[in-house]
Amino acid sequence: MTNRLAPIRRYQFAHQNLVAYQVALQLIAAVKTAQIRDPKLRDQAMRAAKSVALNVAEAVGRVSPADRARVFAIARGETMEVAAALEIAVVAGDADAAAFEVCAPLAERLGALLTGLCR
Repeated sequence: MTNRLAPIRRYQFAHQNLVAYQVALQLIAAVKTAQIRDPKLRDQAMRAAKSVALNVAEAVGRVSPADRARVFAIARGETMEVAAALEIAVVAGDADAAAFEVCAPLAERLGALLTGLCR
């Protein structure tokens, strides 16, 4: 398996140092691996997962603490959307329960990290 991050890691950005960003990248990979069979739900879950990582990076670039907290809160909401999309996919028979078991702990951890960053 190739490391997709290898060529990227030669650059160092502030958001890459956040554990929340690293967990968000893991969540993207987990959603991809979940192989949700409903194309619309799969797209929604993947867009939400990508949005989490993008919002974490955006928040780091914000100047005011209030603005930074607002963007971290948006990322937290997107994290909950990913978890819900995977749960719905499992209940609807569009994904295996094992996929939710992989993604749920990541979403739970990420939600907790983002809650802390919102404060």
